[in-house]
Amino acid sequence: MSIRHSLLALLSEGPKYGFQLRQEFEMSTGEVWPLNVGQVYTTLQRLERDGLARSDDVEVDERQKNYRITDEGSEELSHWLRTPPDLSEPPRDELVIKVLVASRLPDVDVYEVIQVHRRYIVQLMQQWTHLKEDESRFDLAFALAVDAELFRLDSVVRWLDAADGRLRRAAYEPAPENPVALPSIHRRTGAHR
Repeated sequence: MSIRHSLLALLSEGPKYGFQLRQEFEMSTGEVWPLNVGQVYTTLQRLERDGLARSDDVEVDERQKNYRITDEGSEELSHWLRTPPDLSEPPRDELVIKVLVASRLPDVDVYEVIQVHRRYIVQLMQQWTHLKEDESRFDLAFALAVDAELFRLDSVVRWLDAADGRLRRAAYEPAPENPVALPSIHRRTGAHR
C-alpha cells in the first residue's frame, strides 16, 4: 500500500494537517488499515522534500501545519493511479513457502499443514463476512475493503485446494527416470530481478 500516494490523494481535496490526514486515511479505507501518525509526518516531510507537497510558511506547531499538493504532486498522483502494479513476479508468500518446504520434509504431513491453514483461512473469511454484514450498509469504503480481503482469502483457499490435489496426484505418479531441469520462473515469465 502506498501511504505516499494515499496522502497525495487526500491533499488533492484541499489543504490538511497531519492528524487530519491520518483520520481521513483511516476513514477512506474503512478503518481496516490503521496508520501511525508518526508515519504520516515522516511521509509529509518526504513529500515536501521531493516537491510533491508544500506546507504553510507560518511557524506553528508541526502537528497543525497545513500541507497542500503541488502541481508535481498532482502529476505524480495521476501517474500512480494509472500505472498498474508490477505483478510480473510472484510475491514471497509465507504460506506458499511453508507448503513447498513441508512437501520436501519426510517427517511432515504436508496434507495436515495444508488443512491447518485452510481451516484458519476459512475462519478468517467467516469473521470478515460477519463484520461486513454488520457494517457494510453504513460504510462503503469498509465494504469495498472487506470485499477485497474476502476475494484474496478465497484465492488462498483455492490455491491450497489446488496444491493438495496436485500433491496427492504426484504421490501416485512415478517419478521420471531422467528428470529434466526446468528453467527458473524468472526465465519463464521474462521477469528480471
